[in-house]
Amino acid sequence: MHLPATKEIRDLLTELLDRDVQVAPNAPLAPTAANPCTVGVYVDDSLQVAAVAVFDLAFSARTGASIGLVPPTGAETAIAEGSLNETLRENLYEVLNIAASLFNVEGATHVRLYDVHHAGSPCPGDILARALTLGRREDLVAEVAGYGSGRLSVVLTA
Repeated sequence: MHLPATKEIRDLLTELLDRDVQVAPNAPLAPTAANPCTVGVYVDDSLQVAAVAVFDLAFSARTGASIGLVPPTGAETAIAEGSLNETLRENLYEVLNIAASLFNVEGATHVRLYDVHHAGSPCPGDILARALTLGRREDLVAEVAGYGSGRLSVVLTA
């Protein structure tokens, strides 16, 4: 499995969101009831979970709003309410789907987005445990120009 570098993640987000995205290393992101997160689940061809991408509520809302050209107030409303509306969920799903390209480099195991558990919705315990896996992971804080910041983690589980 290929663990995308910080620059690869920043470049993908900058291109995808069509705005400047700054990233910096951060502490590992831990989804909890008090810290709702969106978790994208990536599987290999045998449907084994190979990686997860975890966005905190703030980054989930701001990324979903940014890609869909939803005003920043839409993201702030979602953050205040503690969950994403349907538009932000659909937009964020698209971001996570395209993010599979971060893992799919020559010579690496091919993966695809299998499922998304959105912030504010239940997430299975086994998926949460994978999000907490230490080892091969990138933990970042990201600032989306015009929308604000949030945290994300990319975790290899295979």
